[in-house]
This record gives sequence, C-alpha cells and structure tokens, in this order.
Amino acid sequence: MSARSARFRWTWWPRSLFGRIALVLFCGLAAAHVLTLALLLRERSETMGAMMMAYLAKDVASSVAILDRLPAAERPSWLRKIERRNYRYILGDPSPGRPTDSPGAREISGMISRALDGPHDISISMSPGASDPLQLAIHLKLKDGAPLTIELIPPTLMVSGWVIAALALQLVLLGLFTWLAVRIATRPLARLAQAADDLRADRQGRPLPEDGPTEVGRAAAAFNAMQRRIADHLAERTRILAAISHDLQSPIARMRLRADLLDDTELKQRFQRDLTAMQTLVAEGLELARSMNGQAEPAVATDLQALMESLVYDYVDAGQKVWLNGRLEVPLITRPQTLRRVVTNLVDNALKFAGDAELSIARSDDQIAIVVRDHGPGIPDRELEAVLQPFYRVEGSRNRETGGTGLGLAIVQQLAAALNGRLLLSNLASGGLEARLLISAVAGDMLSGNPADTGYRDRFV
Repeated sequence: MSARSARFRWTWWPRSLFGRIALVLFCGLAAAHVLTLALLLRERSETMGAMMMAYLAKDVASSVAILDRLPAAERPSWLRKIERRNYRYILGDPSPGRPTDSPGAREISGMISRALDGPHDISISMSPGASDPLQLAIHLKLKDGAPLTIELIPPTLMVSGWVIAALALQLVLLGLFTWLAVRIATRPLARLAQAADDLRADRQGRPLPEDGPTEVGRAAAAFNAMQRRIADHLAERTRILAAISHDLQSPIARMRLRADLLDDTELKQRFQRDLTAMQTLVAEGLELARSMNGQAEPAVATDLQALMESLVYDYVDAGQKVWLNGRLEVPLITRPQTLRRVVTNLVDNALKFAGDAELSIARSDDQIAIVVRDHGPGIPDRELEAVLQPFYRVEGSRNRETGGTGLGLAIVQQLAAALNGRLLLSNLASGGLEARLLISAVAGDMLSGNPADTGYRDRFV
C-alpha cells in the first residue's frame, strides 16, 4: 500500500488522545447497542412466529367448522370475517405451488389435523414466488368436498415511531456520556501539557492542583516538584552569573590601574585591550543576568510610535545610519524599558556588523511586529538558532576580534521572553539580517505576572 493511500485511509483518525478514545469508546458502545437491538428484534420476530403457530391450529379449526355449517352460497361473504393478519382463506383450488416437506410444514400439518374434526385431506405447498419458509399454502377439503386453501403470510415486525426516537435518544446519551467520561479522563493530561508549555526560564508557572484520582495527583505533585527544582536551579544559575560578573569588576579595575603604571607602551596597550575585552564580557554577563529577571519592571501603557522615534533620534544625533519606517498609533501595555533594551541591542548589533539599521513597526491581527534589518554579511542559515544561545559566536566577521562575546542576541532572547514575545532571525534575499520581534497587540496580554492567556504563544505565525 502506498504512502498516499495510507494517508487517505487515516485522515478520519483524530490526532488528539481525547478524540481517539472518544471515537473508539463511542463506536464500541454504539455497536453493542445496535447488536443488542438486532438481537431483541430477532427474538421478537421469532416469538411472533411461535405465537402465530400456537394459535393457528385452533383458529383454522374454528373457521373450517364455521364454513362446514354454512351453505355454499354464503361462504364467500364470510371469508373476510374469518381471515387474520397473517393468513387468509380462499375457496376453490388456486394454482398449487411446489410441494414441501420441511419440518415447519410437517408441524403445521400435524397441528391442524389434530385440531380439525374429522379428515379433511390436508396438504401443504410453498406459495408461488415464496421466499420465506413460513409463506405456505395449506390445502384441505370441507365436509361437502369443496376445496379450501389457507395462505400463510409470515409476520412482519412493525417498529413504532417512538421506538426509533427512543433509540436515537439513547445514541445521543451514549455520545454525551462518552464525551464526558473521556474529558474527565484526559483533562489532567491537557492541564499537564499546558503547564509544561508555560514552564519558561523567565516566569514561575502556577502549580498544578494535586487533586483528582490517585495517579493524576501523583503526576501533578511530581510536576510541581520538578517545576520548583527547575526554578531553583535557574535562580541559582542567575545568582552565580551575576556574582561572578560583579566580583570580576574590582580585580579588572585594579589591573587597569597597574597597567597604567607600565613603562613599556606596547605592553601597556596590549594589557589595556585585554582588560577592555574582559570588561565588556563582564558587563554583558551582568546584562544577561539582569535580563533573566526582566519581569521586575511593571507593565504600563506605552506610546510605541513615540518610543521608537525617540530611540531613532538618539542614534541619528550620534551620527548613526538608523531610520524608521511605518507608523503605528496604537497604545500598548508593555514594559517600555525592557522593550527599549531589546530594540537597542538589535540596532547596536546591526550597526556593529553592517554599519546601518532599518527599523520598522507594523500590526497584523493581534500582534505587533518590530523589525530591524541591516545590509551586512548576515548569519549562515544553519546557525540562526544557535546564535540565540549564550556565548555562541559565529566564525568569520562576527567573532571575538570584532568585539562580539556571544551574549548580545542571547540577552535579546531573554528580554523578548520577558515581554512574552518571540524573536525570529532570518537572512534577507538581498543580503543582510532581519530580526523580527513579535509581541501581543492585546492590551495587558500576559504582562501582569498572572498568565491569563496561556494560549498566547500558539498564536505566533
């Protein structure tokens, strides 16, 4: 079987665990329900046939006795009065069907013979065109020799309209309770998956409720313990990074003072270059440590257009090639200083490696895009994700010789996460790098520290 046909066959199969369990459970219950109904209807049909056989002999004997006592001229008018829903009487000898010697025919013949008063020359044949074994024709003669045929009509099972409605209601109830049962069973898994998605380095997730079934409570308790351990580990890592970066500033300062006392000018300049590189690394280490705690700044209403314009004016006043495209007169609930640090770092990165930076802002549906483009060498596509990790440097033009420490984009990534945003890097077809920051355009969206909209990150495109 080809892969295409396999995909076609399984397109109806739900992808979620909830859908699969609900579908299997409902189909199983519905099949059992239909099978039970079919068995009940079959049993009812057999019971109706048995009841017809039980009353047939006595009723035929009574009808034949009536016809025996009636004059021949009056008999036709009585045929409609003595016929039943499952058999009727015909005077005369209609075209006989093929003879039959089935067990049912022998049983019916014996029952009628015992019930009749005197011999009546009974014979049984299949009705012409009959498809049911009970569709028989009973031939006998009245006392005066007149032929009489009794045509049996097999009982048909009649189902009332209210029965169909009741069955449909039962199927609806089966579906409803199946949905409810599967939802109760899978909802803890959905909460666990959502809590795992919300677990981020820049935000302490809310603990899961440890109630419900024993297995669910144990899983929630284990997840909460893991969440606390991760938070403690990240906090300790941040404290260590901040402490090391802070404590290194004093010995670097002392070494700089001692280097100034050197008489050898060339050696002095080498020491100062190395100390400057160390000082830059320490400063960016402190910046990274502070970025890991970006939510300390409260969210306020911010004029995004004014913020971007003031930032660009500062660069222009300093003689840098930075310009702003687009206009967005939309107030935004955000952390303005954190957002300014993000954009500043992106622009500085563009100026460092390209000498120019094009800044643009735009809104699309429920998110705002802040884009920084340059016309530099860009980043190899295979390393676009890696450069967001701390201390990762791209070889070539973006190495330590150009002043890079591998922390700039990592800091931007941490600050973007503090804004509940996402940083996307891509190379331009015309050359250069594009850094796109996507943040929510919904006022106050997830910036109060209480993650009210846990599905926010799923809206990124």
